Amino acid sequence: MTAAAHILKANALGKQFYEPERHYVLQNNTFEVAEGELVSIYGKSGSGKSTLLYILSTLDTDFEGELLINGTQIKGQSQSFLSEFRNRNIGFVYQSHYLLNEFNVLQNVLLPALKLNTHSRAELTEKARTLLTELGMEDRLSYPVYKLSGGQQQRVAIARALINDPGLIIADEPTGNLDRKNSEMIFELFQNICKTRNTAVAIATHDDKIYNNSNKSYEMIDGSLRL
Repeated sequence: MTAAAHILKANALGKQFYEPERHYVLQNNTFEVAEGELVSIYGKSGSGKSTLLYILSTLDTDFEGELLINGTQIKGQSQSFLSEFRNRNIGFVYQSHYLLNEFNVLQNVLLPALKLNTHSRAELTEKARTLLTELGMEDRLSYPVYKLSGGQQQRVAIARALINDPGLIIADEPTGNLDRKNSEMIFELFQNICKTRNTAVAIATHDDKIYNNSNKSYEMIDGSLRL
C-alpha cells in the first residue's frame, strides 16, 4: 500500500515570547500530518497548544524552524499570499463557532467560497446545500444561526470549513463548549471527514476521548509535543 502524502510538515518549530521576559512557549517541535489523518494535540491550558495551532494556521509567521503546508514553505510569504493560501488550503473550526448572526445558515457556509470566487454562485450554493445535508442540517438552511443549538452551530462551522475543499482542517477545542453527546457527534463527524474526503484534521483538545481515539495523538508539555 502506498503511504499517504503529507499535507503538513513541521521541522524544529519554536516560538519565543518576550514579555514579561524572554522565554520559549514552543520549542523544537518536529512532526508530520498525512492526508486523511486525524491528529490530536492534548495539553493543559497554557501548555502552548493554541500558539502552535495559530502558527499552523499561517496566522503567525514569526517562528523558528520550518513549516510546509501542501508543499509550500510558509515562512517568508507575504500576508496577501497567505490570506489566499489559507482560504484555498485550510479550513477552521473553533471552540466559539464565529458564525455571523446577520446571515442565515446557508449564507454563512457560502462566505469563504464567495471570497475565493472560483465557481458561480449557483454552483457554490448547490455545494453548500449538499454539505449541510451530509451534516444533517438540510432542514435549517434558511435559519438564523443564533436560533441553532450549540451542536448545530458547530456543524454549520464544519460545513463552512469544508466549502473550499481544503486539504487540512485546524480545529481549536471544537467540542469545548458542548455537552458530551454533542462532543461525541462532532468528533465522529471529523473522523468521517478524514475517511471519506481524505482531509487531514489537527485538533487541539482537553477531551480524553478525542486524544485516545485519534490516528495520532500528541501531548503538549511545556511547549514540546510528545507522542
